[in-house]
Amino acid sequence: MPSDFDKDAYPEPPRQTPVSEKETALPNPALIVSKLFYYSVDLPVTTVRGFIESIQANNKAVYYHQKFRRVPDLTDCQEGDYVCYYEAEMQWRRDFKVDQEIVKVIQERMRACHQREGASYNQNCAKEIQNYEEVTKAYQSRYGDLGAYASGRKCLMKQKERMAAQAQND
Repeated sequence: MPSDFDKDAYPEPPRQTPVSEKETALPNPALIVSKLFYYSVDLPVTTVRGFIESIQANNKAVYYHQKFRRVPDLTDCQEGDYVCYYEAEMQWRRDFKVDQEIVKVIQERMRACHQREGASYNQNCAKEIQNYEEVTKAYQSRYGDLGAYASGRKCLMKQKERMAAQAQND
């Protein structure tokens, strides 16, 4: 370092960050409100939730493997048995969703075969196409033309009309 170095020209930076002077003697209201919210709302809710989650972790139920018992069909319900009507309706809705998923799986298999085989899919995917046609025909005969507000009762009436028309044709 040269001997003619002038310390006043380039002063050294301060060793510590200076503490800012408070401009007022009053406490910060935002700080008070945030502390009040934390201790009155956030901390109790977080504690209770942690306690509940620890209990639930011990009693974890596997919800996606729920098994429902088969309930009687609407035709087996006695007149005025509204609980039976409700259970049969819920059973019909579960069956409806299962049948929809079956159609989707068969359709995905057919599309995968079509994608895999390319131009010659008609001869190479004949089994998948026939299976898809059978499944969609069965689905359409059972659930087709029920409309947006489909129910077990409507489906039963459609089946009854289909059987009566088939009996007339025979």
